[in-house]
Amino acid sequence: MSLKFLKLSQGVLSATVAYPLAEKLEKRDIRAKFRELKKYYRLPFQQRKLIAEKRLIETIEFAAHHVPYYRDLFRNISFNVSQLKKDTRYLQEIPLLTKDIIREQGDRLLSAPLERVRHHVCKTGGSTGLSAHIFYDQIAADYSSAVTLFARRAIGKSKHKFETHFACRFPDDVPQKWPTREDFKCFAMNRNNIFFDSVDSQGLEEIWTALKKNPAYLVHAHPSTVYALACYIEKTQGTAKAFEVFESSGELLEPYMRELISKALQCRVVDRYGLAELGVMAYELSDQGGLQVLDSEGWPESQPLENSSGDEQLIFTGFRNRLMPLIRYCTGDMAKVETLDDGFYLTNVVGRIHDIVPINGVDHPTHHIQDMLDHRVGGIQEFQIDLRSKPPILKIVPEPSANTEEIQSKVKEFWGQGFEVNFVGHDEFTRVGRHAKFRHVVTQ
Repeated sequence: MSLKFLKLSQGVLSATVAYPLAEKLEKRDIRAKFRELKKYYRLPFQQRKLIAEKRLIETIEFAAHHVPYYRDLFRNISFNVSQLKKDTRYLQEIPLLTKDIIREQGDRLLSAPLERVRHHVCKTGGSTGLSAHIFYDQIAADYSSAVTLFARRAIGKSKHKFETHFACRFPDDVPQKWPTREDFKCFAMNRNNIFFDSVDSQGLEEIWTALKKNPAYLVHAHPSTVYALACYIEKTQGTAKAFEVFESSGELLEPYMRELISKALQCRVVDRYGLAELGVMAYELSDQGGLQVLDSEGWPESQPLENSSGDEQLIFTGFRNRLMPLIRYCTGDMAKVETLDDGFYLTNVVGRIHDIVPINGVDHPTHHIQDMLDHRVGGIQEFQIDLRSKPPILKIVPEPSANTEEIQSKVKEFWGQGFEVNFVGHDEFTRVGRHAKFRHVVTQ
């Protein structure tokens, strides 16, 4: 019996049995929302745009009545929601929402106490500003999952086709006996995880071996990691193939990365734009390319910066999350929203960049270090790594209740003498670039 047949059988079983069972056990409703999205995107854009305008108004009306922050804001600026029904350009009278405001306002951005609502918390990555916690209600979480299914189906990745997800390997992980909850989740998703912690030659060879051992249709990972893999394959083999599609996520996909990944790994490269605050909001849905805004999920805007640089900041109003509606949220990324015949598109995207950090002579991706600090060290509000000294300086803003000695001990446990740890305030971070943007890694 061939491996291809076994993979196909596993995929069919996953799609028809395991996924519906997991959905029922987790009390989720994703497939119905997926079908809803398929029906919605069959509509012509002009009809979708009218629906999106209606959802925009409904979202703002809801926030005006149920969210303390917006209730007070609209009263203070004398904003009348009914004006939007005449012209959506009145939206620009609402001040932008930022991470700083989210951090400052806290529970005042919620429409209901958390203890009364089934919810999910998501911490923003901090690559475009200091981190904040975002709370999703269950409906919003289900739509977010349905959007991913829909977008992947649009590029040919149906449920029965296998996928691989790159994930952080924690050095203190204790192997658990099969089957675990994660094992069942992976079976239901028809997915496997490749765990890694470095992108030196040894780490990249381990990744490639794992990909060849368990071929997938789609690989989901940060572009900086897969670009490093493409460079390694070009150096060692010239070209090689282990999967059909690379789905970029989490940071900016540079044109030079796309070109080499496509060439060296002989795969189609698909970009998407997503953020912890709202989920996936734009995707390359067709072979013609272009990041098409998912207008079922939110209303896009772009606004020129005041410094006359020509850059525009990307702004979204999300439609789905009634627990924590985000209205005119400033993403911290630069992009221009263009309206074409078939939808809104993002162009000139400039955003989050994840760097490579050498620790004790081994290269590590920034997102791995971030995962370690979040999930293994803990008690950290924000961090920055200054590579201009040896060893690098790890600047940490601890949570008010955190034990700094315990943080320092865990950092040393995981990385030895790889960092000099400094506990600082937010104002002691180094800002880079002409926009004085926050970066997790400072190199100059």
